[in-house]
Amino acid sequence: MNAAVDEGGARTPRPARKIAERVAFAVALAAAFAFLLWADATGLSGAPAATWLLPVALAVAAGGADEMRRLADRTTVPVPRPLAVGGCSAVVFAAACGAGVVRVLPTAGIAPALAAVGWAGGAAALAFVVALVVEIIRFPSADGGGTRRLAAMGLILAWVALPVACLVALRVDDGGIPGGARSIVPLASLVAVVKGGDVAAYAVGSSLGRRRMAPALSPGKTWEGAWASVAASVAIAWMLLAAPSAPHPWGGWPVYGLAVGTGGILGDLGESLLKREAGTKDSGRSLGPLGGVLDLVDSLLVAAPVAWVLWRAADWIGPGVA
Repeated sequence: MNAAVDEGGARTPRPARKIAERVAFAVALAAAFAFLLWADATGLSGAPAATWLLPVALAVAAGGADEMRRLADRTTVPVPRPLAVGGCSAVVFAAACGAGVVRVLPTAGIAPALAAVGWAGGAAALAFVVALVVEIIRFPSADGGGTRRLAAMGLILAWVALPVACLVALRVDDGGIPGGARSIVPLASLVAVVKGGDVAAYAVGSSLGRRRMAPALSPGKTWEGAWASVAASVAIAWMLLAAPSAPHPWGGWPVYGLAVGTGGILGDLGESLLKREAGTKDSGRSLGPLGGVLDLVDSLLVAAPVAWVLWRAADWIGPGVA
């Protein structure tokens, strides 16, 4: 999130060429995602809500699960790839089924955003049961790591699959719009608030950062960058959600910006914990100069459930703002 600082607290700027490569790749990726977001919001080619973005969600779930599986391999015993990748993909697909994106069973009378998470939770439990059956069948295993593999599988489902399912649910949330029209605002606001905070943290941390936030965990993160991240998140939430005609999560834009922005920071620190314990700098290499899938979406994975709760709370008890 922030630029590196050395052991004495001084900033150590990254090579200009490496920064330029990261920025160029990030801009290209953002442009591609913006197109898909627009295509999904406008129903391009007559596609229902979430159709254009579902392949992205499945790719994030599969890639993130595989990377977390490999990170866990370095500190415990391997989780079989088919279980980790297949289980997480199945959870996200189940969320799409519950939301009505993929029409399998009728969900009349249930809010799509709620049905999506319900189906995802059931699929996650079933995926864990499958992993349990596998360990029972293979017992006693040569490495004796059955319970540790199950613990890692549970972590992958909870940290990757269910948060991505929340992203699917946010896309089919009506955002409090009368008539139940599916709004792009809940999902778009989450991405904008979190990624805007990431950019602000990097910009301020690399230029003004002095006080390290978690030196043992991630020496590059500074308190100056963290405060800039929260401020940017709140400002973006205000720009997107303050208008009277805009959908309102519970607590309005101040609570949304603060809570979702803080969730993004925790997600970034959480992935740093995984990488430090695994002894690696990046979660993978699938995204070139940006690292792996988890390096890109780490902040979203913790912020997504926070955003989902705030949007659902607005539906259940009202937005809590005038």
